[in-house]
Amino acid sequence: MKLYIKMPNKLIPFYQKELEMVKDNLKQDNLQNAWLHLERAHIIGQKYPYEHSFVHWKMLQFGIKIKSTKEVVGQIPRLLVGGVKSFVGHIPVGNTGGANVPPLKTMEIPEDIQEILKLNA
Repeated sequence: MKLYIKMPNKLIPFYQKELEMVKDNLKQDNLQNAWLHLERAHIIGQKYPYEHSFVHWKMLQFGIKIKSTKEVVGQIPRLLVGGVKSFVGHIPVGNTGGANVPPLKTMEIPEDIQEILKLNA
């Protein structure tokens, strides 16, 4: 069993760029694009406990901002368990992390993110 502790340095800029895009889109009140970038950050960071948990924290805050009970309630268990699952290498690959998808569902990774992950593996 492989333990994932730290995100590789080469991957960090891609993860951070997605989070910056979240901030930029929130400033412009473009909620749909902000959410898309949260999902992308989740896919990139889901193998790594801190980054995985941080995205769920941001998703919880987003749910509060848009007053979505479903998102808030859906993020709480993900926030509590996501990092642990990352640590032990047991994640549903490609899952976008929102309450709109089952937490254990494996999903297809967008092609550009597949390339990022391949280059930085």
